[in-house]
Amino acid sequence: QGQLQESGGGLVQPGASLRLSCTASGRAFNYPAMAWFRQAPGETRELVAAIRWNGGRTLVPESKKGRFTISRDNASRTVWLQMTSLRNEDTAVYYCAAGEYMRYASDSYSYWGQGTQVTVSS
Repeated sequence: QGQLQESGGGLVQPGASLRLSCTASGRAFNYPAMAWFRQAPGETRELVAAIRWNGGRTLVPESKKGRFTISRDNASRTVWLQMTSLRNEDTAVYYCAAGEYMRYASDSYSYWGQGTQVTVSS
């Protein structure tokens, strides 16, 4: 068994920053790649950023560079997503995922957390 537990979502105003956390346990930690996805109502799930436990190499879509930063701490099995200058369109459920490779496709990942809601609104 394995689990991914996200935390840190909430309601923030435009321009604010927020940091999400994801802690991996059990078999979920055995996968070398971790990622953050998000899904807004009526939209497909999209990659926000990915990182490898070993070495810390990252994959960040061009559209997400500059405002979204992923990092990890192997000792605590935790991955963070730092989000800055948040916009209304960043409103979504943010999911943590674990998989073999850093990929854009959500079906490449084997474990998923339950998601944490991020709402950006004034």
